[in-house]
Amino acid sequence: MTDAEITYSLEGDVALVGINRPKKRNALHSAMFTQLGDAVERAGHESRAAVIFGVGQHFSAGLDLAQLAESIKGGVQSRAGTGPHSAHVAFDKITRGRIPVVAALTGAVVGAGLEVAASAHIRVADSTAFFGLPEAQRGIFVGAGGSVRIQRLLGNARMTDMMLTGRLLDPEEALAQNLIQYRVDAGEAFERALTIAKRIAANTVESNWAITQGLSRINGLSYDDGLFVETLVAHSALSAESVGRLADFVDKRATALARPDNSNN
Repeated sequence: MTDAEITYSLEGDVALVGINRPKKRNALHSAMFTQLGDAVERAGHESRAAVIFGVGQHFSAGLDLAQLAESIKGGVQSRAGTGPHSAHVAFDKITRGRIPVVAALTGAVVGAGLEVAASAHIRVADSTAFFGLPEAQRGIFVGAGGSVRIQRLLGNARMTDMMLTGRLLDPEEALAQNLIQYRVDAGEAFERALTIAKRIAANTVESNWAITQGLSRINGLSYDDGLFVETLVAHSALSAESVGRLADFVDKRATALARPDNSNN
């Protein structure tokens, strides 16, 4: 087992990025944000899809609060700096990167851990997962993009409830409230996420990029502007490979679409 706190490996066209502090329930400190972003940026050059997962029983229990407490001992003002937050830069490399990213979620998916998960494009959780935003109980506020990404998934009212009360969501609630897209049995999150990532990697690079980068931007536009940008994105998705794939379909050489496995959503 490597000592690296963020691990990286390749399985075919899929990059595997692990959060590797199992003795600390994969709590994240500031340097890990940068390392995580760099790993996914590397994956964008070496693979066609990626899976982010937690080593051990938990995806991530959130921010390393011991490090945070130490950093503010000299006063809140001493922490002020210029430029974007390191987590914002790092997690944008996930959300706005070259390739689709699937998060495999187990155990604690809390605080900054939930912010990491929300930066992925697809989330798969097993039955051990639980989701929370306990920042208010610690006297802090989300700071790694959660107020944007998680709120867009859950909605304002649900996120406000979670933050004010410390309420935890189980996988069934998370699925019903659009926080995750797949709920699987205990121990199956990584394999399902890898299967999904491999399926995604079989798409054209251009189509994947158009979907992950186009849809989220169109969602924030007016009706007319959205239609205009859709036209631009649709054109950007076309490639020489598109011609061959369309011909394969027309000539009945294309692989038939598989029926979805909805046994565990």
